Amino acid sequence: MEVSATLKRASISPQKARLVADQIRGKSVNEALLLLEYSKKKAAFMIRKLLMSAVANAEDRIDEFEEFVDVDDLKVAKIYVNEGSVLKRIRPRAKGRADRILKRSSHLTVTVSEI
Repeated sequence: MEVSATLKRASISPQKARLVADQIRGKSVNEALLLLEYSKKKAAFMIRKLLMSAVANAEDRIDEFEEFVDVDDLKVAKIYVNEGSVLKRIRPRAKGRADRILKRSSHLTVTVSEI
């Protein structure tokens, strides 16, 4: 049984979020939460919160045999980061020129399943 949680329009670039996502892919939920808790990256906070949401979704859902899912038996089956919308801003530069600033966003998806 696979259960997922999604975060849309997260204000972090996909490149930075993928660095953290690659660290926890395939690990058990307890090990992934421990890694994310002690990471200093901004994406680690977002992914940790999203992973806890996916675990809560799994606890609420009952499988076809009317048994509840044990949290200790869950692992991060899939985690991927897609590119979201890009906000385009302009920064004035010298001699009347302008530079474009791209404020990127991303869509995060975490899927947990039983081992």
